Order: sequence, then structure tokens, then C-alpha cells
Amino acid sequence: MNPEDHLSGEDRAIYAWQMDLPGFGESAQAMLRRSTALVSRCGGVGGHIAFSLAAAGIGKLVLAHAGDLRPDDLNRQILMRHEGIGRPRTESIVATLRAFNPGIEVEAVPENVGAENVSRLVDAADMVFSAAPLFEERFHLNRACVELGKPFVDCAMYGMEGQVIPVLPGKTACLACLYPEMPPHWRRRFPVLGAVAALAGNVGAIEGIKLLTGLGTSMAGRMIFFDAAEMRWRTIGLERKTLCRVCGSGAEAES
Repeated sequence: MNPEDHLSGEDRAIYAWQMDLPGFGESAQAMLRRSTALVSRCGGVGGHIAFSLAAAGIGKLVLAHAGDLRPDDLNRQILMRHEGIGRPRTESIVATLRAFNPGIEVEAVPENVGAENVSRLVDAADMVFSAAPLFEERFHLNRACVELGKPFVDCAMYGMEGQVIPVLPGKTACLACLYPEMPPHWRRRFPVLGAVAALAGNVGAIEGIKLLTGLGTSMAGRMIFFDAAEMRWRTIGLERKTLCRVCGSGAEAES
């Protein structure tokens, strides 16, 4: 079957301007249509990842996020709605995305990623995005992606700064190469300007789309770092650690 056969006439109408991108076209659009993306946490960063993937025409989104919506979520969580306060976040997430793009499949998982569910969730995806505020979740996702060979984009922000790390298992440094242990003094609550969270999420979505379709030049193997207070951007090369406990010989020692 021709890859473009996965696109309907409606797809061609909706994504016409996107398919005008040099090096993209109908073939890349069809790749997105056939792809499933897992997004871990759909708050300030992850909500923008999911929204941008929906806008781009991803075939299926699997969205893992537990808990009920709180008032202090609303300054940054673009998929939420005020009337959803006190109700499961996944209700607002699904309603918003289905209203925005009814042509994609949305599966909500009202759980946060942990040791019990991570392999199942990652195994069902073609691309994984981590936007979890807790390092435990990010470490679980990193390990599962390395073990299952799934490309992975880790996205984070704090205050006016953000970072995005695309990972190709077996080829580039993984998250544990950069963070061998839990960073000290990490706090669950931290300062957030919604627009900065959106910036981190959209950079992550772009990197994921590039990995799925071959568009442009992937930053896999590098960290994209930005300081929005001064609008400074850097890309930092990351070294794959031979003794990494996840992707290197250290993993064999632990097993």
C-alpha cells in the first residue's frame, strides 16, 4: 500500500499547509497518521505537547495523568477547563482534544507512570514524551524506552528556563547518562510561567515529529536549553556513558 493511502481527503485539506514544508509532504503526514505517541503528564509542558501533536495530525495519543483538576493548574495546563475543577484531569484532556481534532484517537490513562505500568504503556507507542515533574517517572520512562528501543523526548522547565533532550536508545546518551542519580533538593512544586511551559512543550513536540518523520535535523544526542528571561538558546552535546546504569555496561552489572 502506498503510504499516502493512509490520508483521507479531509486530512489533505486540514494539513495542506503543513505538507508544504520542504522535506515533509504527504509521505511524512502519513507517517504521523500511522503513529502512536505516549505523553506522560499532560499539564503545563505535556498539555502543549499533546495539543501540538493533535494539531499536526498524529494518529493516536495515549495520555497518562492521574488526579483531579485544581485551581492552581489553570495558569499553564492548556487542555484543562475551569468547569473541570474537582473532576479527573483526563476528562478535560480528552474533551478538549476531541473537540479540537475529532480525526485522531485519544486514549486517556488516569494513572501516573510507575514501575507497574510503564512497560505496557511504552510498548504500545511509537514515540514517548516525558513531561513529568517527578524524576522517578522520568527515570521509569527512560529505562523502559531504552529496554524496548523506543525513541524518547524528555522535556522539563523551571522558572524561566527549560530543556529538551531527544533520546535514540542505543545511539545517543539517555537520561540516566546525564542524571545518574536523583538530583538533590528537587521539589515537586516550582515556579511556572505558562508561556515558558508551552515553549518547552512545543520544542519537545517538534523534536518528536522530526524523529517520527525525518523532517529537518534531529537534536538527538544533545540537550536544547533555553533561558526565556534573556532569550538565550544553547544546544549542548551529551556524552553516552559507558558505565551508565541504564544504557551502558552498568545496566548489565545491575541485572
